[in-house]
This record gives sequence, structure tokens and C-alpha cells, in this order.
Amino acid sequence: MQTQPASKTTHSSSEQAILEAAETLFAKKGFDAVSMSAIAKLANTSKPNIYHHFKNKNELYLAVMKAAVQRSSMLLDELEDAPGSFRQHLSDFSVGQLHNILTHNRSTQLILRETLSGGTQNGQEIARHVVEEVFSRLVAMVQQGQQENEIRNDIDPALAAFMVVAANMFFFQANPIIQTIPEIHFTNDARAFSAGVIDILFNGILKERENK
Repeated sequence: MQTQPASKTTHSSSEQAILEAAETLFAKKGFDAVSMSAIAKLANTSKPNIYHHFKNKNELYLAVMKAAVQRSSMLLDELEDAPGSFRQHLSDFSVGQLHNILTHNRSTQLILRETLSGGTQNGQEIARHVVEEVFSRLVAMVQQGQQENEIRNDIDPALAAFMVVAANMFFFQANPIIQTIPEIHFTNDARAFSAGVIDILFNGILKERENK
């Protein structure tokens, strides 16, 4: 799969504190509603120190967004070099991405705010640039599965990729509600949820004899 691997970015303790404060505020209020002064206060630093690391708020927001999606990029890096079938790779991505979504909920809330919840135009432009890169790599994985004749050539690879990501995102969003629905047994088992989604995606819901 010919895609650009993600490089792990390291930050100084001061820079990391700024990124964490910015992520918290951007996730809660959105791009336009957050001031550099508020970020400096939460990070227990000064505005000049923020500008020492980031030339403006756009650059800071871009760094926060890149950090938010970096885990998915690194997961794709690992899968590109790993042995196994396309189904195994897609299953591993689904499980790994959902784990990241649930364990880094501030990053998830930030992405949802700007990509799914009608964030500001300026914030959406930056978010789209960063998220699109990771999604394109996932689409490329599906296309690779088609080239290797593991899946049908007549499906839309972007739609297949979208279904996996959408299922994970909705699991995160709806989790407080599904906790109260007794028929749902995968509420506290994200791995079982991912396995079930992948099973239905590959095998459908019809009985085998009805598929013939």
C-alpha cells in the first residue's frame, strides 16, 4: 500500500501542556470561541511562550488536530507492515481505532465538534485537511483488498471505510444511552462490538443458503 507513514511527534513538557490545554478548550468551545489567553491560563504559562512554539492560533489548532488523529495514522502504519489478510487488517484497525476513541475522549470530542457537529468554517477547514489524510489511507487499504481479490470490486471503498469509522464514532456518541438498553450486550465490550461490525460487514445478515 503506497501511502505516507505517520511520524511520531515529540514535544517539550511546556509545548505538551499547551497542546493539552488547547485540546481541552477547543473540544469544549470550538475554534473561534477560544482565546490564546484562555489557553495560556489553563496551561499555566504565558501567551509569549505559546507564540514561541506556535506562530498563531491556526497553527496551534492544526497541531492539536494532528495529535488527535496521529494514533490512527500510526495504527495504519503498523497494519501496512503486518502480515495477514485484508479482513484481519480491517478488523485490527476497527478494534484499535475504537480503543483510541474511547481512551482519548477529548480528542474524539474535538474531531466530532469540527467534522460532525457544525463547527466554525475556519476550524472545519483545518480539521478536514487533517482527518481527510487518515481517511484516505483507510480507503487505500480497502482498495488494496480489492486489488488482491479479497473483496468485491463493485463496492465503493470509501463507503466501506466510512461504515467502519461511523460505527466506531456512533458507539462513542451513543454509549451513555445504550447503557440503559437491556437488549444491547456489547455496551462494555468494545472489542465484541468491533468484531460484530466486521462480521456483518463481511458476511452480511442473510443465512448462507439465502446468499447462494
